[in-house]
Amino acid sequence: MTKIQKDNKNVAKFPNLRFPEFTEEWETKKLGEIGEIVNGLTYSPNDIAENGVLVLRSSNVQNRSLAFEDNVYVRTDNYNPVQENDILICVRNGSKNLIGKNALINKENEGVAFGAFMSIYRSSFNTFLFHWFDTNEYKEIVYKNLGATINSINGSDLRKFKVPFPSIEEQKKLASFLSIVDERIQTQNKIIEQLETLIKGLCQNLANNKQWEKQYLRNILTERKETNKDNLPIFSVSVSKGVINQIEYLGRSFASRNTTNYNVVHFGDVVYTKSPTGEFPSGIIKQSFISENVAVSPLYGVYEPKNVYIGSILHYYFNSPINANNYLHSLVQKGAKNTINITNQRFLDNTIFLPTDEKEVENIASLLNNIDQKIQTEEAILTQFENQKKYLLNQMFV
Repeated sequence: MTKIQKDNKNVAKFPNLRFPEFTEEWETKKLGEIGEIVNGLTYSPNDIAENGVLVLRSSNVQNRSLAFEDNVYVRTDNYNPVQENDILICVRNGSKNLIGKNALINKENEGVAFGAFMSIYRSSFNTFLFHWFDTNEYKEIVYKNLGATINSINGSDLRKFKVPFPSIEEQKKLASFLSIVDERIQTQNKIIEQLETLIKGLCQNLANNKQWEKQYLRNILTERKETNKDNLPIFSVSVSKGVINQIEYLGRSFASRNTTNYNVVHFGDVVYTKSPTGEFPSGIIKQSFISENVAVSPLYGVYEPKNVYIGSILHYYFNSPINANNYLHSLVQKGAKNTINITNQRFLDNTIFLPTDEKEVENIASLLNNIDQKIQTEEAILTQFENQKKYLLNQMFV
């Protein structure tokens, strides 16, 4: 950053932050003036075939890169193949938040198809423009151009998008610099993914270790029947955040005016939500890592483990949707409107394989906690890089 200087010119077409060798005013151009929109492939379920061509869809765009965990292949010879440096854009989706998300096509992915809910923007300036497609300005323009009844942007609208346009030399230098920042963010994402894969693998091993004893949870957990007499802060429980302050997580409190009947949660307690959530149709199970006592909905079951370490093992074990669903399936009865019928005591009436040696329990829990803390540290670093990128985009584009 030593060669980048602040530009103090208070003129709309000069960026606030730029490399010192560039002083020219930026132009404004429409996307349709400097490139073209290419439409995607329309196909039916009957066209899907394992030996067909890969069709890129919205699910293949993750964190502004291509991902291939959810692929569809279609039997066709009539399609527009993607080319290197094309920008793949989601132009239609059931979720408004996904409209406009994009990824840059690299050399190794040339030749595949893309679906009708996607479009390609093709120009000679895409290595630069791809970074503009990550700016707040781009996202605001997309939002303003969304259809009134359908979550979409059409090719005609895309062509009218106005973009800032510096000299070719400045484009190249700016794109090269921002690509380095992107590569660091991608590396950080991979570090986190590897740690998450590691902890998922360890949790799965917990479920498959038949050398341990099959134990009833009633012998490990005791229901805590303490209610909120001290006006404790109200917490929720989420899949990704665990036990978390309700206002911090949801933006406001959804608690009743009188919370004296809410259940108290101590540090290390295990909480069962009894409410369907995504991959957890029978509810989620989390240990509280909050140092002080808090209160949760009276609908939740709260349990004190024999020790904090066995509680941690249960926390990570039940982080797996497979483990949680396998355990809860035979215990839960579904009522009207998908409500869950299960008593706090009934929750304890099933078994899982667990270690009995106290030292082994402590070692396993400590290992899992250490990896989890490492993930949180790496996620904080990722947030710093992402904030840095947002700042640079805001300052280095007009």
